[in-house]
Amino acid sequence: MRLIHTADWHLGRLFHGRHLTGDQAVVLEKLIGLVAAVRPAAVLVAGDLYDRAVPPTEAVELLDHVLSEIVLGLGVPVVAIAGNHDSAERVGFGAGLYRERGLWVAGQLSPAAEPLVLEDEHGRVAVHALPYAAPAEARYRYADDSILDHAAALAAGVARARAATPAGARAVLVAHAYVTGAETSESERPLSLGGAGEVPVSVFAGFDYVALGHLHRPQCAGDERVRYAGSLLKYSFAEHEQRKSVTVVEVGAPARDGLAAIAAEQAELAAPHDVRRVEGTLAEILERGRTDPGRDDYVLARLRDRGALLDPLSRLREVYPSTMRVERPDLEREAAGRGARPDPRRAGEAELFADFFRYVTGDDPSEAERMAFAEVVDKLRRVDREATP
Repeated sequence: MRLIHTADWHLGRLFHGRHLTGDQAVVLEKLIGLVAAVRPAAVLVAGDLYDRAVPPTEAVELLDHVLSEIVLGLGVPVVAIAGNHDSAERVGFGAGLYRERGLWVAGQLSPAAEPLVLEDEHGRVAVHALPYAAPAEARYRYADDSILDHAAALAAGVARARAATPAGARAVLVAHAYVTGAETSESERPLSLGGAGEVPVSVFAGFDYVALGHLHRPQCAGDERVRYAGSLLKYSFAEHEQRKSVTVVEVGAPARDGLAAIAAEQAELAAPHDVRRVEGTLAEILERGRTDPGRDDYVLARLRDRGALLDPLSRLREVYPSTMRVERPDLEREAAGRGARPDPRRAGEAELFADFFRYVTGDDPSEAERMAFAEVVDKLRRVDREATP
């Protein structure tokens, strides 16, 4: 049985002030095309459909379009769950009605685990949808006061899913969690402080395949059967080297150990704008940018110039129109090595000027530069005094 596993769409996301809905729409059209070509038994969306609990109208319209094309247009069932960015109540609205047409949406936890049961030549496959819930919510929904952390909350849901799996059926779980040891990305919102949001991979023992959401890097999580599909797009410059994709999973016949043979491959869905870092002096980057075929990508420029620069962001946008951020790593490291900056509420003008000068140039101001600054300050003070009645 073939399944497509995707997650972390974050529809409605802003990236350094830029709305990404257009980029998301392009990639999701490619997903619809992949579904049409692969003809999976189901598409699994493992949470964070939206980027925030109350998404913008354009994001809701885009989700409606994509799900309609897959479920109604192609006749392929979709199993989707709420993630930690979603509103469980909004995502789960109308879930009972949608199931009649092939859309299985799980917003809030349910004490009764009711899987979508699919069939192929090897028998039945039970697909369980386990939405994200904070420990307090799981404690309330399951009426279990022993649930005090994310691991216990997930374990309680997993136990219900195992119990609801028909005898002899292969079991697939769709969940949203942070598995201990998996690689995180900058763009993910922590589930809780410290390590309290982590769950061990052992909690998923016995499932033929676990389709996870939450972490944005495509990866296995301690077991080849437990996988993160990764996010739809690159949502941070720290992800610039990641290759975003969806996972196409083949669930085979049960093996001797009782679990099915699993084969998984990544299908890349290229975005219209890549997220990149460019590095060098301002002059070098401007020169390269004039002939760069990816000049419309979303760019972080890391400038190696040591001297003062006049409005480098505007100049960079002449060749890279979507330059989002400018960094000067050499100067920032030097500034960090010199210790804390003076408090502007307490420091005098001369101290603030010297600190700013060092930040921009990497050097201390000369005596002549200090004197020139002092003359300007004295002149401004004199003008201010003369203007005061």
